[in-house]
Amino acid sequence: QVQLVESGGGLVQPGGSLNLTCTASSIDRFDRYIMAWFRQVPGEERDFVANIDLFGISSNYKDSLRGRFTISRDNSKNTVTLQMTGLKPEDTAVYYCTAGLNIDYWGQGTQVTVSS
Repeated sequence: QVQLVESGGGLVQPGGSLNLTCTASSIDRFDRYIMAWFRQVPGEERDFVANIDLFGISSNYKDSLRGRFTISRDNSKNTVTLQMTGLKPEDTAVYYCTAGLNIDYWGQGTQVTVSS
């Protein structure tokens, strides 16, 4: 069973930055999985943030996040990272890592809170 563990969440002031990391384990070939980040605010559906192709060449972003968030991956370490800059209170959410074109696997999530 593939396991995804997110880390790096926390409390940050508006305008600040955070780097989230997702580490995959019990995975046969990490480079066979499109990786993505989603986020969820209580009472709302999970929302797409970004994804990245198998070798980290191409990525896609939620339009409103483009330019502030950057997704990357390291296939040698089975990790995918989300660099978040210029954080706003509305970025507050639980951030989830996913694996697979059909979002086959989810992590447990990490809380990001943007507040002064």
